[in-house]
Order: sequence, then structure tokens, then C-alpha cells
Amino acid sequence: MNPLRAAAAAALLLAVAGCSVAGAAGGGDGGDDTGKTRVVIGYQSKTINTVTAGTLLRSLGYLEKRLGDKYTVEWQDHDTGAPITAKMVAGKIDIGSMGDYPLLINASRTQGIEAARTELVAVTGYNLRGALNMVVVAKESEARTLADLKGKKISASVGSAGHGTLVQALEKAGIDPVNGVETVNQQPPVGASALEAGTVQGYAQFVAWPGLLVFQDKARLLYDGAALDVPTFHGTVLRAAYAKEHPEVVDAFLKAQIDATRYLHEHPLEAAESVAEETGLPAEVVYLYNGPGGISTFDVTLKPQLKAAHEHDVPYLKRIGDGFSGVDLSRFVNDSYLRKAYGAAYDADTASTANPAAITGDDPVCGIPVEDPATASELWLAGERTTRPAATPACLLRGVAKAEADGTAQVRAAYVPDAATGTRWFADRAFWVEDPKAEENARLLPFTTEDGAEAYLEAHSGAKAVSYDDALKAAAKGDA
Repeated sequence: MNPLRAAAAAALLLAVAGCSVAGAAGGGDGGDDTGKTRVVIGYQSKTINTVTAGTLLRSLGYLEKRLGDKYTVEWQDHDTGAPITAKMVAGKIDIGSMGDYPLLINASRTQGIEAARTELVAVTGYNLRGALNMVVVAKESEARTLADLKGKKISASVGSAGHGTLVQALEKAGIDPVNGVETVNQQPPVGASALEAGTVQGYAQFVAWPGLLVFQDKARLLYDGAALDVPTFHGTVLRAAYAKEHPEVVDAFLKAQIDATRYLHEHPLEAAESVAEETGLPAEVVYLYNGPGGISTFDVTLKPQLKAAHEHDVPYLKRIGDGFSGVDLSRFVNDSYLRKAYGAAYDADTASTANPAAITGDDPVCGIPVEDPATASELWLAGERTTRPAATPACLLRGVAKAEADGTAQVRAAYVPDAATGTRWFADRAFWVEDPKAEENARLLPFTTEDGAEAYLEAHSGAKAVSYDDALKAAAKGDA
């Protein structure tokens, strides 16, 4: 067996190793020593695409308020979905949240054991193009495209959503994901250290690790998962046996998740700062993903595009994992609990893919309404309790230049959407292009990767690459 398949098999078998359904007494099926019904929640605090079923939900206390004093809620934090799945197989976690590939593994490991069988009952957040997963390299790396990593070592958590995107992206680039690169199976923080130490040349992970390393100036984005154009998401999964015995707990959890989603939409800065305090992540990174127009769209509904993406992902997981034989998704996906908790608007909201937390308002610098989600940008100044909307990236740069010239406020973060994919990114980490032929207020265009900027330059004569500083100067002069 080659090393990648061996690592994948080990990751998959983790979900059952040392576990048995006989251990179910440790989960929520029984009461605790106070006679209260116990529900055990598995979550990933730093996987901030799941905060509405984990970190934020826990801090808000919405689940406990809905359940009342007859129940005890135990929260268990993990780095990835694999240990959550292992404990669900053993009956030691009742409700969990994880990414699309780990969800498939979860379903595969439990579908043959009726007492341990799990169901996907809601989504936490998603990105229709796949931008929640990315590949970064060291800042000084000579790699400019994913193809440049051929024959190199890439750190990834085997079987994770980030690994799934890497496998598909490598194949799209014409590289054998098994023999064309060496995938090093590492937990996200271990891989981050390995990239910094130079023992791996690439780092393929899920939200929020790539954004964190780039924000910390420890890495450069090489591959934006949005280039793959395959939806990726995280979701809420539960043990079917527990749900059957305690439907009132499931109903309370899903209503609490809906409440937390609404809170995130209505109080984006407060939510980002709360998650940052709980996780130790910078609030600017949390807001990159979870704020209005963020990389993640928070919506609990089980959309057909996400179900189709799951079907699409199954063959890739089969190829990288000897322990994965497939999954019956028709039996795994169950929206009946969510329909009941959500109410009459469920079908209409499921059909919509509009971000319920769009950037809106009037651009204070360009003096025009912020109407187009494809160009809407956002400026966060230190000391301000609200952000400033910008109609376009060029208008955003004018706002940054003005703030720096005035010297009255420090820029905490400036966010712009990739001109091709729409992926929200840090303005000062983007690759900028100046196109004199573009319309006014649209002559400065940001891209998440150098590869993306080069594609635009090849298709638009007269356009040129510019540094962030030069883009700021051009915006300040009104040339954009």
C-alpha cells in the first residue's frame, strides 16, 4: 500500500478503532448523576465555518436556554472531524459538526451499524465555489501555481475537506494526487509549524487556517479552492438513535443553531470578536470568513447544490482511502428535523443561494450605493464599532488611503472580493491589477492568487500588475 493510501486508511479507521456501540452509556442516552438528561456536543472551535453549531452557539447559551434545567449539555472541542466521528460510533457524542468529506466518512463508518447510524440534519456554512479550502506556501516559495508543487511535500489532514479539495485540484492540474506529490498527514497546527520550518512545501487546509497564516504574514495563498468551482460546506450530524429517543433535544438544538445564525447575521462584529476571544484567533481572520459577504455563507438549509457536491465528492474519497467503500447519501441526509424547527419558509430559503448577510449601505468615499455583491468591499477601522462599506475595491482603497492620510484611525482590516471568483480576501494580501480600460471606480482589481491575476492580464491588453502600495497611490490620486 502506498503511503497516502495507508495514511488515508488509518484516518478512516480512526473512526472505529477502540470503539464499540456498547460504550453508549457515556453519551447522552443516559442521565447524569443528578438525574438530568445529558446531551454531548462535539465541535471544532477553530473551524469557524461551524461556529453556529459550536463556538458561537456555546458562548451565547442558546441551547441551554431552550432545553431548560432538566438537561445537561457537555461540549467537547476537537481539531478535526475524525475524533468526533470516532466518539459518535461509540455513542459518546450525540450531535456534532464537521466538513463535507469528514461527513462522508462519518456516514460510511456508521451506516452498517444501526445503533450507531448517523444523519446529516443541517448545514452550518458553505461556499458554492469551494473557497473554504485553500493551499498556501511559504512567503519566499518560488511556487506560483499548484503545478509547481509537483514532487513536493504537502501537509494536509487526510480525509478532511481541505484534503478533498487538494486531491481534486491536483487532478485538474494534471498531477496524480497519490504519486505526483507526497501528502504528509498532519493536524492543522502541526502542519502550520511544518510549513514555517520548511519541512513541507505546501499546506492544504480548511477554514480558517489558510487565512490565519496569510494574515500572520507566514504564508502566501497559492491556490484558492474557488478555482475548483465545486461547493464545499460544513454541517450538523447526529446519532439517529439518540434523535429517535430525544426528538425534543434535536428540535431545541436546531432552533438554537438557527438563533445563533440569526445573531451572526445581525451582530457580525460582535460575533467575530466573541469567536476570537473563545478560540484565540484574530478577530480580523474570523470576520474574513464569517462577516457580511464573507467567504462562508451561513445558512442552515440543506440545499440541492450541496447534496450534489456530496455525491460528486464520493469517488474522490474512494480513491484515497482503502477504508472507504461508499455511502448511501439518500439515507444519510435527513431534513425532516430541520423542516419542523425552521417553519414554513424552509422550501423558499432552501431554493435561495443569496447571502443573507450581504454588505449594504452607502459608500462614504465614492458617494454611491453598495449594491453589487461581486464588488462590495468593507473597511474596518480601529476603535469603530461598525465597518464602512465600499461599492468597489477601488473605492475601498480610496477609503484606506484617506484614513492613512488623515492619521485619525488605524486600519484593522480591509476586505475585497476576488475579481474573478468573488472570494473575500485581505486587500493588503491580494494581487492587484490596474486596467485603464475598465469603468470608473473599477480600474483596480484584486485577486486572491498570482495565478488569478495572470489569467486576467492575459485576457486584457493594457492591464498591468501593480503592488498594493501602488494601487493605494493610484486610488488616492483618483486614477482608479
